[in-house]
Amino acid sequence: MFRKLAQFLPALVIPTLVSAHGFVQQVTIDGTVYKGNNLNVATPAASIIRLVNTNSPVKGTNNTFLNCGQDAQLASLVGNANPGSQLEILWVGGTDGSSNWPHNTGPLMHYMAKCDGSCSTYDSTNAEWFKISELGLEADGSTWYQANLNSRAPANVTIPNTLAPGNYLLRSEIISLQLAMTLGGAEFYPACIQLQIGGSQTGGPTSSEECTFPGGYSDSEPGILTPDIYNPPIEYTFPGPPVASFVDGGSSSATPSSTGSGSGAPSSTGPASGSSAGNTSTFANNPSSTVIASSTPSATATGQCMLIGRSTNEDVVKRDSRNKRSHKRRLIRAH
Repeated sequence: MFRKLAQFLPALVIPTLVSAHGFVQQVTIDGTVYKGNNLNVATPAASIIRLVNTNSPVKGTNNTFLNCGQDAQLASLVGNANPGSQLEILWVGGTDGSSNWPHNTGPLMHYMAKCDGSCSTYDSTNAEWFKISELGLEADGSTWYQANLNSRAPANVTIPNTLAPGNYLLRSEIISLQLAMTLGGAEFYPACIQLQIGGSQTGGPTSSEECTFPGGYSDSEPGILTPDIYNPPIEYTFPGPPVASFVDGGSSSATPSSTGSGSGAPSSTGPASGSSAGNTSTFANNPSSTVIASSTPSATATGQCMLIGRSTNEDVVKRDSRNKRSHKRRLIRAH
């Protein structure tokens, strides 16, 4: 019965989803708000968010725009953060942010890559990305954490507590799977945020934990081609590299804890010195950030982003017996 229903779902969702897409409108770092731009503005304001030219998804894993989004432009500002800083990333629908994020099926993942010089002038085409978090299904096995975005909750991610200082791009990515029952149906929504990380830590990924985009995903791999996405029980395989081992000891569990790997309602005024907990993405329903950020602008330029990856974590992942690195895990809901 479920299989037959799944065959009709694309016909049901296409009419409502053709124009229902979205983008990142705002980023909050430890309580400081960095505004982004709405789409199709004549003169974009200075921001730390690389502006895309459409709210439509990137299609195909070999698409060069898989890096930072459709025709993403270099931003002129850089946001200040530290190891342990908490970021709230607001995904919205439409082109002006007046509607909420429309999709509810598929994973939410975050990557970082070190910039060569200031991120405001860095062409990330050959950037080497490492994964710092991933979220999939909630405890009920059928609801996706992505669905929290539908009520305008931001996606929260914590900068790894031991990350070495430097200039980094943060790549927030949603993969919408409502049409991924067939090859090429997956919809990718990547967004890049320019950061400068302070502190004196020394942590970082190994070369085997890094990837580039395109190159990190395949159109036919589990987690991107998902023919049984509406046939419970759902077992989801994260695409891309595993969460880097230096990130909270390699744990990317979504189990919330005041000192563990994520909190359902992280404080937006946490200490900038990096003492906040956890390194996985989660959601907060009521962001309390109110401070508008400003930074010294630097020269803007046009750039594209590209990536490669594979996913997950040992205590929450079931490893496939094949040579291919696929990772499964059941995520646990915050209470």
